[in-house]
Amino acid sequence: MITEKIRHNWQKVEIDHLFSMPFFDLLFLAHSTHRQYFPDNKIQLSTLLSIKTGACPEDCAYCPQSGHHETAYKKEALMSLANIKEKAIAAKESGATRFCMGAAWRNPPEKEFHKIINIIKEIKTLGLETCMTLGMLSKEQAQALQEAGLDYYNHNLDTSPEYYTQIISTRSYDDRLHTLQHVREAGMKVCCGGIVGMGETQDDRVSFLQQLANLPQHPESVPINRLVAVKGTPLADTPELGALDFVRTIAVARIMMPASKVRLSAGRETMSDETQALCFFAGANSIFYGEKLLVTSNPQACKDRDLLNRLGLAICETNIS
Repeated sequence: MITEKIRHNWQKVEIDHLFSMPFFDLLFLAHSTHRQYFPDNKIQLSTLLSIKTGACPEDCAYCPQSGHHETAYKKEALMSLANIKEKAIAAKESGATRFCMGAAWRNPPEKEFHKIINIIKEIKTLGLETCMTLGMLSKEQAQALQEAGLDYYNHNLDTSPEYYTQIISTRSYDDRLHTLQHVREAGMKVCCGGIVGMGETQDDRVSFLQQLANLPQHPESVPINRLVAVKGTPLADTPELGALDFVRTIAVARIMMPASKVRLSAGRETMSDETQALCFFAGANSIFYGEKLLVTSNPQACKDRDLLNRLGLAICETNIS
């Protein structure tokens, strides 16, 4: 029986209290909340592919694909439909139930948009859930993606409103909220989370989760990334966020958004098995699965399968027919 209510009116003092709880009390509350909304010992697998890499006009301080930073990642053309489909088939055969595609754009260019529509329609024929992250969307673009059959659209808030200007200057927080509104109005599901460990304070993590949980409707998927500090980006020398602080963030996200899938995203490659196990206990029930996340590395699929087997976690089936 579900006793925890889904709320959209979280106050910072309440979230501060959650972050300040004794660690095991917090994990017990998060795990108990998780079991009210989700089947025991189930995890959802998503695979993420960069379908257009490099030369993004945005200046996100964490991103190696930004054209503002001197990194090893240069501009590449939109991947062909045949290559994308090949990657999607491999992802499904490996166990993924959702195929996520990302393009390094500020917003989808009109000259490429018809290709995006065709990609969605083709990947849908494989029986996979589909997700895309293409930057900001207009109302018309969001509607077209929905009509093509796109299940999820990813557009992260990244961090708190207060810390946001320290990370990005080329688009505003309101720009991100407007895109999320367009996605909701079009009838698609929302994938929205952010990145921790970018030098923000715990107060920023409180504010970030407050923004997510107080949206009119919680995102169906909440990816929580731990910063991968890439050489050439402004955050390259940022100290790594401690494992226990990361686990606390996962636990608080689960409590505040009890019916959302909370996904371990970037940064898993440097996490120990024990850290990941604590995250799963705290309510994470989705991972990005496959050797690469856009352009940064991820644990090998065989390593993930071994960990899931040792933890007794089974793969969730897709929700689509």
